[in-house]
Amino acid sequence: MPLEIFNTYESEVRGYIRSFPTVFEKSKNAEIWDTEGKRYIDFFAGAGALNYGHNNEHINSAVINYLQNDGIGHALDMGTVAKKDFIESFVTKILQPRHLNYKLQFVGPTGTNAIETALKIARKVKGRKQVMSFTNGFHGMSMGSLSITGNQYYHDDSYGVPGYTYQVPFHNYLGDKVDTIAYLRKILEDNSSGTELPAAIVLETIQAEGGINVADAEWLKKLRKICDDFDILMIADDIQVGNGRSGDFFSFERAGIQPDIVTLSKSIGGGHPMSLVLMKPELDKWSPGEHSGTFRGNNLAFVASTTAINEYWSDDSFSNEVKAKSKIIEERMQDLALTFPHLTKDVRGLGFIWGIEFRDAELCGNICSECFENGLVIETAGSESNVIKFLGPLVITEELIHEGFDILKNAIETCSNKADY
Repeated sequence: MPLEIFNTYESEVRGYIRSFPTVFEKSKNAEIWDTEGKRYIDFFAGAGALNYGHNNEHINSAVINYLQNDGIGHALDMGTVAKKDFIESFVTKILQPRHLNYKLQFVGPTGTNAIETALKIARKVKGRKQVMSFTNGFHGMSMGSLSITGNQYYHDDSYGVPGYTYQVPFHNYLGDKVDTIAYLRKILEDNSSGTELPAAIVLETIQAEGGINVADAEWLKKLRKICDDFDILMIADDIQVGNGRSGDFFSFERAGIQPDIVTLSKSIGGGHPMSLVLMKPELDKWSPGEHSGTFRGNNLAFVASTTAINEYWSDDSFSNEVKAKSKIIEERMQDLALTFPHLTKDVRGLGFIWGIEFRDAELCGNICSECFENGLVIETAGSESNVIKFLGPLVITEELIHEGFDILKNAIETCSNKADY
């Protein structure tokens, strides 16, 4: 049994191996092969950590060259050539063209490290303990991140998740006839609402794990105005939907807003562990060493990320390619909804993140399992796991997009027939 060693020795907490029960061996761009030589198309991209694909040749070459030249591997937060090169590329090719002025803080290598850091500095700067987040939001699995994550599945009172947070309705959470921004403004300005003024409001502009819920540009602009009016910091969690996933480098660009703090991880490291907090310069109130972490300077990730930025973000070409291919993804998603109207409820998405919501969560899971059997890696999202999510690498070819969607369409047909829907 190829999975025996994992079943015997690895913790029961393992998750994705249950959905994708094989042992993977090789990968390239948007394709993966297991130890039996079976090929899979990747519509998952490491939960958004592999926007530039598996074993990207430009990134691999740069990292291999760095290693062969005995480049610095671990350096805490000391200066290295790799860090210098990354900062220069990120500032000149990502921030300055977008007229963004942020200080960079390198934190522990996971997304939740960035969220914890953002919460900590927001509370320190504003001198308030409360933080506001949104229904269906997901921000990570450490204590502070869990406190602003909506899904009850990830909560347990015995964890001792800290308080001083509360959730409010996201865009369209109460239907398109309810103005959730008006609700938010009312509870903030009404001294009898029982709502304490928060230090920060944290949001994903596109909720990924929450079911592919997209906040429109006007809603985001109004939220920015609320933050300005009430002296609240806006924290944009761009960990999964940043790094080009929306079609632009940052997911909030479409609204023409500037968050006070931005968290980045997953694909910012070019396939290597890296996490980054961007903050407006006036918010950088840390004392030296006040917030620390052993692995807050992954030099291999700096090399990989610099290469990705130079290769894909020196001009608008890559962004335009992503947006063009995203239209194909949207068309294929809409075709599924039209083909199976009795099974589906909605199609939502933007750029390279799309979801199709099913009426039956069990069917949804069966479809993903059928896809895997037929060579497609794809997962579910949403509080009830009833949304099938496209999250393929940004470098995937049009041919592979169509091939993957053909597998998905056939899987829906097969599973619905088996269940006699």
